This record gives sequence, C-alpha cells and structure tokens, in this order.
Amino acid sequence: MREAHDVVIRGGAIYDGSGGAPFTGDVAIDGDRVAELGRVGARGHTEIDARGLAVAPGFINMLSWATTSLIADGRSQSDIRQGVTLEVFGEGWSLGPVNETMRREQTEQQGDIKYDITWTTLAEALDTIAAGGISSNIASFVGAATVRIHELGHDDRRPTPEELGRMRALVDAAMRDGALGLGSALIYSPATYADTDELVALAETAGRHGGMYISHMRSEGNRLVEAVDEVIEIARRARLPAEIYHLKQAGRSNWNKLDAVIDHVDRARASGLAVTADMYPYEAGATGLSSCFPPWAHEGGLRATLARLREAAQRARIREDMARPGTDWENLYEAAGTPEGIVLVSFKNERLKPLTGQTLGEVARQRRADPRDVAMDLVLEDESRVGMVIFMASAENLRREVALPWMSFGSDAGSIAPEGVFLLSQPHPRSYGTFARVLGRFVRGERAASLEDVVRRMTGFPAKNLKLDRRGLLREGFYADVVAFDPATISDHATYAEPHRYATGVAHVLVNGAHVLRDGEHTGARPGRVLFGPARRNG
Repeated sequence: MREAHDVVIRGGAIYDGSGGAPFTGDVAIDGDRVAELGRVGARGHTEIDARGLAVAPGFINMLSWATTSLIADGRSQSDIRQGVTLEVFGEGWSLGPVNETMRREQTEQQGDIKYDITWTTLAEALDTIAAGGISSNIASFVGAATVRIHELGHDDRRPTPEELGRMRALVDAAMRDGALGLGSALIYSPATYADTDELVALAETAGRHGGMYISHMRSEGNRLVEAVDEVIEIARRARLPAEIYHLKQAGRSNWNKLDAVIDHVDRARASGLAVTADMYPYEAGATGLSSCFPPWAHEGGLRATLARLREAAQRARIREDMARPGTDWENLYEAAGTPEGIVLVSFKNERLKPLTGQTLGEVARQRRADPRDVAMDLVLEDESRVGMVIFMASAENLRREVALPWMSFGSDAGSIAPEGVFLLSQPHPRSYGTFARVLGRFVRGERAASLEDVVRRMTGFPAKNLKLDRRGLLREGFYADVVAFDPATISDHATYAEPHRYATGVAHVLVNGAHVLRDGEHTGARPGRVLFGPARRNG
C-alpha cells in the first residue's frame, strides 16, 4: 500500500460520470491523475472531507465564450465556482486561423477587453491563453465562419473550387493541431451565406480526423425542424457525429415544435447517426442587437453594415424586413415578440453605457422613435453589434429538454467575476448560473432528471462525444478534474436584473490534480491546459 497520496477526498457520494448509481467512497490523486477510487487506506498530504457532498468529474461547458474573459482574468471565477473544469470554444467563430485583414477587423471591434492578436493559427491562440495562466482547461472547434472569412471575406457568394480547397486545408490543419471538429453558427452573417454543400465539404475534412460537427442551426424558430434536418443531413453525408448548439424553440409560435425536434433526432440516432444537443436553462438568449437585421444588411462586414444604416433607402428596407416574419432568415426582432423582450446589455460607446439594462422599448419611448429605428441608431452610434438579452423560449420546454438522454449543457457565455472590466457591461445570468441552475432548480427542485444522469451528461457523455483523452470520468489513470458539491444546496443566484452574483453549493474543485476551489473560495491556482481533439493526443 502506498504510504501517502498527494490528495485524498474522503467519504463523498461518488458520481463517477458513467450515469451509474452513486457509491460512498474516497478518491486518491497523485500528480494530475486519479490514483485510487473506493476505500483508500493511505493518507493524503492534503485531506478533503467530502462527507455529505457529491464527488464528480469536473463539468464540461460545451459552449463557452470565455475566450476573451480568460485573457482578462484567467481564474475563470464564475464557472469554477460551479464546478466547470473545461471550457469548449468555437461556436461558428474560432480564435484562428486569422490573416492580417481579420486581425485588423477583430482588433477594431474589441469591446471593453483589449488584447493583442499575436497568433495566426487556432493552436497558437489557445497556447497563448494558456500561457497567461488559466484555472480551467480549454479546447476548441475550428469555426466554419472563420475559415470562410479567411478566404472569402464577408461576401455573400459560393466559394470557387480553389477557395473551397483552401478552406478545407485550413480545417485540416486545425484538426491536426488539435481542434475538436467543425463549428458553425448559421443565423449570423457571413456564416449564413454558406450552403449545405459547403458545410458538408468542411465537415468531411473534420470527420476524417475523428472530429464532430456542431452547429448553431440555421433557424431556431420558424424553420426549426428544417434546420434540425440540415444538421442530420450534414452528419449523414459527411459521416461524422453532430451536435445541436443550445437547442431551443425561439418565439411562442414555435414552442410546439419540440416534439417534432425530439422525433427527428431520435430517428436519426436510431438509424446509427450520433446526433446530440446541448442547452442552457434559461428562457432568454443573448447575442448582438444587429442580429435583428436581415442577412443582406451584413454583407461586407460591420463597416458595410454601418454605411447602410446611414442611407435612408437601405434603412427603410431593413425596417420593413424587421417587421416581417423571417421565412429565409432568423428574425430575432420578431422572435422577441415585443421590444420589451430585448434588453440592452453591453456597449462600447461610453455615452451609451447608461442605457445598459434598459429594454429596447424603453429606449424607443425615451427617444420617441420606432424601436426598429432605435435598434439601427444604437448599432450605428456604438459602431458595434451591441449586446442584447432576448426573451424567446419556453420554461416548460426547458424542463423537458433537461431530461433528454442526449442533452449536455453549455453556458454560451464567458467565465467572469463581479469586479473590474466585467462590471462595464451587464451579462446574461447564465455566465454565473448555468450548471448550478440545472442541478439546483431542475434536478433538485423540479425533479426533471436524476442527479446521476445529469452528472453523466455534464461529464462522461460530452467527454466521449468530444473524444477527449482520459477525461470526463472518475477512473484510475484519468486526469484529476474533480468537483465536490452539495446537491441539497447548490443554487444559482444571478438574475437578469442582478447578474453579477456567484452560484453557491460547490465546495471544492480540482483541475489536473491542483486545488482551485477550496471550501468555496478560489485558491488562485491556474493549472489549466489546452486539451486536444482526436487527431492530437491530449497531454
């Protein structure tokens, strides 16, 4: 018997990430690995009393926008305090590859957090973030929009065969460097300009390296079912697994489509396709106010959009399109139902920051103007997308989705803190509460799903889907990403009015064997690493 381990977590209810029933036992850790599981006789140089706590693998945030927030503050406070040990990036856009034009555009469009883009490839970008010191692990998909912009800019056209060949080569290089697969976000321009054949070609390249396709679908509203079918078609034609980002039914008139979505996914899975989804447990989403404009208004990039907003005839056309149901594009202005369903949450322009937290309807009344004109004016005045929170989903459908056996979870947000630069904007509460809300409200409060199955779908299930090396389970020899939390008290506290509030109920978090959260407080440790996809072994 070993004389002593580095860490021993004693007496917790162990949920090992497989979905099996919990058992009471100990977890021993040496270095960055789990050394022993069950009844551990040897002492630990560090002993953690986990009696009354659930002990599980660290949670995987399948949709994270912590790219810039980790550059500003590597502690990953809001997610670490919920037990998240892996942030997965790449919803349509990725940090690389970038060329000089992209570097200049992205630098000009930075918000409150400023940083130098010193990298060219996705791998270099992830390494740069990790080198700054991070508490969580990070990984990324390569963005379909990113490789499109790299070769086509913001043009609304099909790539030539030569351009598509170069786009596929960029995906190939990113996969060899460790990308998890290909990510798309098809309601946003220029991503929306890509047709299914283009996406299949890029997904085939990712699939050859064992990667998956993951998509913010072309519609979450009026053409939701058709968009699900496109994801399934891409999975079938490109012969790779596929996942739907933040599954929802946007707009009251679409809430009744969940049954059809579930049926289409279940039938695809029954046919042998590995189709899955993830979600965040809130009725409101968050994106840019400029997303309320039709796709044609975005062609050419932000500067071209701003020019259109200055021209009377173009403004009139945008205003008219915003008033019509989106048949060939995702009309988020319509999905909100009313301008009161759009909350303005972030601006670049200091003169506009006092509007933070107000609804578009409120600002329209103050300015005595049509809300559609106000939306255009705010984007023009801020010279940015303008951050918004938009209410459009069904609480009952969220409860049903939490129970789906093929559903994992993602915040679709940064990992931030109630201090410094993060206080310059008002985030969606999902930044602070996604995982705690699932475990507290939906598992404990509403009994929508069992704790062991939800832990599985926060840990072992996404790790297997991503083909991560020795992650997602409490097993001997696996990396020691571990969370100990109280199932009876874990809760989210962030609200739309007061979003900068930490979740509670997580006592301890270890990342690669290092103690990052102790008794609910951050230790300052930053042991996070870059994790790689199947074409490159994880370290």
